[in-house]
Amino acid sequence: LHVRSAMLRAVRRFFQDLGYLEVETPCLSRDIVIDAWLEPIEVAQAGCRWFLQTSPEAFMKRLLAAGAGNIFQVSRVFRGGEIGARHNPEFTMIEWYGVGTTWLQQIEITESLVRAAISAAVGFEGAAQARQLPLKPFGRTTYAEAFQRVYGIDVHTIHGDVLMGVARQHGIALPDSCLPTQVDDILNAMLAFGIEPGLGRWNDVGSSSGNVGAGPEFLCDYPPSQAALAVTSEELPPVARRFELYIDGIELCNGYQELTDVAELKRREGHQNDVRTDGDLQRLPGAPRLAAAMQHGLPECSGVALGFDRLVMIATGEDEIGKVQAFSSRTA
Repeated sequence: LHVRSAMLRAVRRFFQDLGYLEVETPCLSRDIVIDAWLEPIEVAQAGCRWFLQTSPEAFMKRLLAAGAGNIFQVSRVFRGGEIGARHNPEFTMIEWYGVGTTWLQQIEITESLVRAAISAAVGFEGAAQARQLPLKPFGRTTYAEAFQRVYGIDVHTIHGDVLMGVARQHGIALPDSCLPTQVDDILNAMLAFGIEPGLGRWNDVGSSSGNVGAGPEFLCDYPPSQAALAVTSEELPPVARRFELYIDGIELCNGYQELTDVAELKRREGHQNDVRTDGDLQRLPGAPRLAAAMQHGLPECSGVALGFDRLVMIATGEDEIGKVQAFSSRTA
């Protein structure tokens, strides 16, 4: 608890020094940003569907459209069915948006923030001294480079049936119902089981990626089909201007060059709902108030959402998220 408190103070100091305004937004709303891979927790309220927010994104972007400028938030967020060593249905997220900043600038800000927060933990009992970060800059690897490194394939050109064969050759378990057309499902499984465990390692733990000792690592330039609410590049092959940070195989954050096109937002919401219904999940209402704010004018910006509990896990060398929370799902 002392380590968490020290790290939170460091986070707030970091953003205050950058001139970011701390904001607070509701945890409960009738709007929900649609992600086919995230299941929100639904709450019945006055005969309507309300949702505990999986991220404060929609509200924070509404503030950006209203002229709030650079903002950050320490938020409690909720995701249904996520229970495990690195998952808890309720957790703490640090989310921020820099108006006029690029995703590359936010990569630099993210590294500086992580260093500041972990440095604040050093010296407290329970914070393993060995977890101090290496001095050299965090690595950067593209999604395509990671797949080439581990599987020897070009994710931009490979066909689904060939991709399935490569996955099975490497022992990646795919559902019997999986089809060659479900490329993102196959890629996600290959990433989770064959690539992520070896990302961002700097200690003596073995790495399937051959990247032992590289240190914390940003994975960037995702396929356009996995853009979420990030913009995509215009060059060929197109990629999503999106990044994630990994330390010792643990995913810490998601960052985007943010989408500002409301028509594209609605198109992507529809696609995500189609993916959900194909997987026998309920359709979600989306975020019409966010769309209205974007119609009014969302400024060019980049944003990042970082799982604070996982950052505390890394700082303290713990292997379960419940060990760095006052109360986890097992004791709540």
